[in-house]
Amino acid sequence: MLNDRLLVELDSDAAERRTGAGILIPPTAAMGKRLAWASVVAAGEHVRQVKVGDRVLFDPEDRAEVEVSGSTYLLLREKDVHGVAEPRATGEGTGLYL
Repeated sequence: MLNDRLLVELDSDAAERRTGAGILIPPTAAMGKRLAWASVVAAGEHVRQVKVGDRVLFDPEDRAEVEVSGSTYLLLREKDVHGVAEPRATGEGTGLYL
């Protein structure tokens, strides 16, 4: 990866969602703006706050898809990341850092 780019893989639960009542919502359903979670697979040399293996929160509308060795990944800039999940939950706070 070059500069401030991130290569991420969407979480498996990003495709379909269930409501609290158990109703399945397909990924094609139109909803308000909703952020998505993904795992960082590769990071460019100028990425400062995210590392490989982190789980990041981003806007799925601002993305570019790329296929590498038969797998689909997303290409993001570091500035497009809204949050990073803390890898070790301590039971305090929200578990996110921005």
